[in-house]
Amino acid sequence: MIAGMKTLFVLSLFVVACAVDAKAPHVDPALDPVNLGPPDRFLFWTPQQQVAGYRNIDKVFPTRVVTAGSTLLELPSDPVDLGQVRVQTETSSMTVDEYFVQQNVAGLLVIRDGKIAYERYGLGNTPASRWISFSVTKSVVSLLVGAAVRDGYIKSVDEKVSDYLPRLKGTPYDDSSLRNIMQMASGVAWDEDYADPASDVNSASWQTVALYDYLGQKQRAAPAGELFNYNTAETNLVGTLLRSAIGNNLSTYLEEKIWHPFGMEADAVWTLTEPGGGEFGGCCISATLRDYGRLGLFALAAGRLPDGTEVLADGWMEESTTPSQAYSGYGYLWWLDGTDAYRASGIFGQGICVHPRQNVVVALHSARAVASKDEDWALQEALCHALATALIK
Repeated sequence: MIAGMKTLFVLSLFVVACAVDAKAPHVDPALDPVNLGPPDRFLFWTPQQQVAGYRNIDKVFPTRVVTAGSTLLELPSDPVDLGQVRVQTETSSMTVDEYFVQQNVAGLLVIRDGKIAYERYGLGNTPASRWISFSVTKSVVSLLVGAAVRDGYIKSVDEKVSDYLPRLKGTPYDDSSLRNIMQMASGVAWDEDYADPASDVNSASWQTVALYDYLGQKQRAAPAGELFNYNTAETNLVGTLLRSAIGNNLSTYLEEKIWHPFGMEADAVWTLTEPGGGEFGGCCISATLRDYGRLGLFALAAGRLPDGTEVLADGWMEESTTPSQAYSGYGYLWWLDGTDAYRASGIFGQGICVHPRQNVVVALHSARAVASKDEDWALQEALCHALATALIK
């Protein structure tokens, strides 16, 4: 436990659990308005622009609000000192305290048995701070597809993408199903190199119609379902397909199916493809750390509300977290690791880790310097496993 937290411990165990970390870099929220970066450099912001933008994404891009309801899912405090838990990979070894500073963490939350075991903030964040999720949103969209299947808006994940999105008829997507694109195995060529300004992910237009046209010109690289190739644009196809199926905005559907009935504590925002347009399916919901944790609890409960109501299709979470034919480490927009644990992950260090065996959820907000690096992902996965293992009773 860090020194500042020891003092708070004698005053209140709960305050320890949600202390703001004194060792982590602090970025004054009062300076955020002058530190906001240009939208067209979103993936290449400076460190100061990252922090200001990540917690104020609604001041950079058009967004739609996901309102909180009147009922709150309480998260009681049951604090555990996890700062000295060791995070170990093949190439690195450090404590949680060291990880927090080295990985530029803005918030770390650990929930065991529905209670907050560990909660910690940096970079000027507090429990009230909203923070961008990046591709964590993909896994939220997977939950919403499960709800749409239960509600009868989508018959089957084996339906063809172009059946719902007729603008894609006559393109390689005629051969790709909803299951294929949720498993990142459409077989259509795509380059997701965030560091290369000329890659598809940095070159494509993210306005809905323009994105369809861009994807429609891509070539097929493999038969559908056989080759894993991470593709954020196709998650936007999942989002627009879902929007077409339900006849409503994704933010409204999230609000109605999960945000209100599961008891989220604060409003969230969802980035739009264009002013007044649809939401990005691959990015980006911005929410508080505790509501990240509640999303993990919703998944852990297999999509059941606190009153037992089933929101998702029968067996959806089991199906979603079953390895795909193309890649054993991926399901329906969830990352898998060969155990029963699964993860929602976003670039620059965002995450929700669900560990059913330990009944643990880990939520993470970060502003790492590099969008996507193998060593950082290995550390993030190791962090989740170390925390879940440390909490085994």
